[in-house]
Amino acid sequence: MSDVDVREFYRRYIEALNAHEFDRMDEFINDETTLNGEPGTRDDVIAVLKGDADAVPDFHWELQEFAVDGDRLAARLINTGTPVKEWLGAVPTGVSFEIVEYAIYQVRGGRFVHMTALHDAEVLQRQLAG
Repeated sequence: MSDVDVREFYRRYIEALNAHEFDRMDEFINDETTLNGEPGTRDDVIAVLKGDADAVPDFHWELQEFAVDGDRLAARLINTGTPVKEWLGAVPTGVSFEIVEYAIYQVRGGRFVHMTALHDAEVLQRQLAG
C-alpha cells in the first residue's frame, strides 16, 4: 500500500469505528493479528471494540496526528464518551471524558496484522471523578 492508500484505509477504519460498524472489521483486520503484543484473532479485536462500545455507547475516536513509515503507521487520537459501565478501571459517574490514545499498527496485505493502543487510564479516572 502507498502512503496515500494507507491514509485512506485508516480514515475508513476510523469512520467504521465511530459508526460502531464492527461487522466491517474484516475489511481492516487480518484473521490472525496481535493486539497489544499478544497473539489473537480479528474476533478478539472485535470483542474488545464491542466491549468499549458497550461500556461507552457514545465512544468517539478523533484522529489528531498520523504518520506512515512503509507498512507501519502511528496515530494520536482523542477519545471521548460517557461511560455507562466500568471502563479501563473507571466507574461511570455520568461525567464524560476526553483522553489521548496512541496507536501503532502494521499493515500487510491491506489489513492490520499488529495493533497496539495505549490510553491514559489515570487521566480518565481523574476526569470521571469530577
